[in-house]
Amino acid sequence: MGARSAGWQLSAQGRRMVDAVLFEFLHTEMVAELWVHEPDPDPRSGGQKMSLLVLEGMGFRVGQALGERLPQETLPFREELDVLKFLCKDLWVAMFQKQMDSLRTNHQGTYVLQDNSFPLLLRMASGLQYLEEAPKFLAFTCGLLRGTLSTLGIKSLVTASVAALPACKFQVVIQRS
Repeated sequence: MGARSAGWQLSAQGRRMVDAVLFEFLHTEMVAELWVHEPDPDPRSGGQKMSLLVLEGMGFRVGQALGERLPQETLPFREELDVLKFLCKDLWVAMFQKQMDSLRTNHQGTYVLQDNSFPLLLRMASGLQYLEEAPKFLAFTCGLLRGTLSTLGIKSLVTASVAALPACKFQVVIQRS
């Protein structure tokens, strides 16, 4: 007997919650799987882990797809700042069911997007011992932001930092030609 014939259906909010939980689980498993197959490099080498690059690449491709689909309901972007506001509102709601907490800029091509309770870090927020693990949970999202910006015609460099869990900051530096 199917769910429909049993007389219950998920509301739109219920479906979004299920989607969010499934995405969080998938993301956690991607990170775990990549770290099992790519052991930590020698800390003295200074090289970036291949796993971070893989996660960032996955996020970039997802960001490209979302950058094609999401802006269809919005007005054309007039300025760079409008695109960043789109990321903080529409993209963040589509991905995490919440808006970004703040957006700051130096008006010279650098933007800082802050999320005070980033969903992919919430489960790790119970202790400082997880702080050093945070970057691998942010690589996908850095790629997501960069991919969306790329599709919208903005070349950028995106980095993330965490000072206290579950808050994080994404720094977007626009690459001028």
